[in-house]
Amino acid sequence: MEIPELKINKEGKLTDINGKKRKFKIGKYVTLPQSDYPKKIFVLQELLFTGEWKGKKEIRIGYYIIGKKGNKEGKWVWGQYCPLFPKQDLEKLIEKAKKEGIL
Repeated sequence: MEIPELKINKEGKLTDINGKKRKFKIGKYVTLPQSDYPKKIFVLQELLFTGEWKGKKEIRIGYYIIGKKGNKEGKWVWGQYCPLFPKQDLEKLIEKAKKEGIL
């Protein structure tokens, strides 16, 4: 399956466990369509923190899925829940990340 053009942000932010806002940039990333459901694409991203956490790197696994409601219907949107994988897809995603130097 050909991977569609996804709107992958170049940066983001989160709130840490202590309630502090943390900013990061998206470094390298790899994508992989789910083998048994082509309307879902997994992504493994390298997060490069800025500010107080400058130099800290972490990995984020997420997914894009085709929206089903409102103005997101029919569009690729970032999934809002923990991704569930067929085992072989997770293995392939990790292999791709290794080849790209993320892991």
